[in-house]
Amino acid sequence: MTYAIRAENLGKQYGSTRALDGVSFTARPGQVLGVLGPNGAGKTTAVRVLATLTRPDRGSAHVGGHDVVRQARQVRKVIGLTGQYAAVDEIITGFDNLLVIGRLLGLSREEARRRATELLEQFGLTDAARRAAGTYSGGMRRKLDLAASLIGRPQVLFLDEPTTGLDPAARDGLWEVIRGLVADGTTVLLTTQYLEEADQLADHIVVFDHGRVIAEGSPYELKTKIGGQVLEVWPVDERDRETVATIISEIAQCPATVEDRRVTVPVVEPGVLRAVVLRLDLADVAVAELALRRPSLDEVFLTLTGHRAAAAARSS
Repeated sequence: MTYAIRAENLGKQYGSTRALDGVSFTARPGQVLGVLGPNGAGKTTAVRVLATLTRPDRGSAHVGGHDVVRQARQVRKVIGLTGQYAAVDEIITGFDNLLVIGRLLGLSREEARRRATELLEQFGLTDAARRAAGTYSGGMRRKLDLAASLIGRPQVLFLDEPTTGLDPAARDGLWEVIRGLVADGTTVLLTTQYLEEADQLADHIVVFDHGRVIAEGSPYELKTKIGGQVLEVWPVDERDRETVATIISEIAQCPATVEDRRVTVPVVEPGVLRAVVLRLDLADVAVAELALRRPSLDEVFLTLTGHRAAAAARSS
């Protein structure tokens, strides 16, 4: 099988810290590979190795069929990289930012101008093309940064937490851009702490923790791994939360989780739903909503790492 990205037993150590400890994963052409994990798990180090910015201490990696150590120059010709923060020149215009990148990549002035114009239109930045990039909103800068990484039409694009700090509208717009790139055949490696983002975009996910891959699979497969379904109950009166938690814990034979008014518990047998309804009725507990659903990626993350992704982000 042909892989756009292939990492085998990658290791990287900084002093006593093992940033990567035997990491292996692959991505096929035209696929979005989501890399999840708390801050410090090794996600960015893996991206830096694959992008030839850091040499691994051991193991091997190939991008676009080229070895990232022995053929670093060839790798750089087929990749694009967008880091966690938009790296644009705020003094010059958006158009000139892209023009400069194009010229640095060896495009003729005419080619660079044409490519800059195409990308500004694709990202909805044409009206702001002649404005200094420093006047752009956060979402616009993110789009300009992503456009710059696409000047050379990369086969493989590395996006390291690309929507950090964006508002929901800007994030959704960037998601659409990423979907368009993949539809055109670009392979994307996406690191993120937003599990909804991985669920929306990723074909395959690897979960990092402490420099190792602790789980991988499609979003569906990862949700299936923790088993069963999740029962959610919202009592009308929030004072009934503990009563609800006690009832569904006893029936499901598993501790329930209480968050605001919502009470949840993992269940294996669908028949649990009927038993819960009967017990709540006997306890005279009015329910605003009751649902049985598959686990979310956040619940998968909690099961695998012992904490939710949001908590991991806050603790860094």
